Amino acid sequence: MTEYPPYKSVAALNCVILGCANIWDLDRAYETFEAISGKLGMVPDIHSYNALICAFGKLKKTSEASKVFEHLVSLGVKPNATTYTLLVDAHLVNRDQKAAVSVVDEMVNAGFTPSKQTLKKVRRRCSREMDFDNDEKVQSLARQFKLRMGSEVRREMLYNLEYSAEY
Repeated sequence: MTEYPPYKSVAALNCVILGCANIWDLDRAYETFEAISGKLGMVPDIHSYNALICAFGKLKKTSEASKVFEHLVSLGVKPNATTYTLLVDAHLVNRDQKAAVSVVDEMVNAGFTPSKQTLKKVRRRCSREMDFDNDEKVQSLARQFKLRMGSEVRREMLYNLEYSAEY
């Protein structure tokens, strides 16, 4: 009986990185990412970088997520729409709507269309931080891409409720 060498798959390792991100284990996610090019001798693809950006974003490590983005661009890896969306989410987790809007602008300049869901998240953060200029910018982007944003009246009513023990 002959033994086959172990099957190496970047896609499988990307799943491991994303799984680590989902259980908030950043160290293991980063170790797995480093092992792709280090120990295993493979080349990480855009999905590897996306999984790592997702991991950093979930744990409010926005600066590290931005560094990963800059690193992949410097290596000549072309970011996709998911990359930009994950970077926007990382900024929104940190309540930095200005940076999120600038990433959306970068995304549009790169030729990608932001999703309605992404624009709604950014718009919601702008309204909660009372950043009316960026809110207007997001609404104009939605009009540019013919996306109907709808109103946030019900959600805002719940957000603005005053909770007290008085009857």
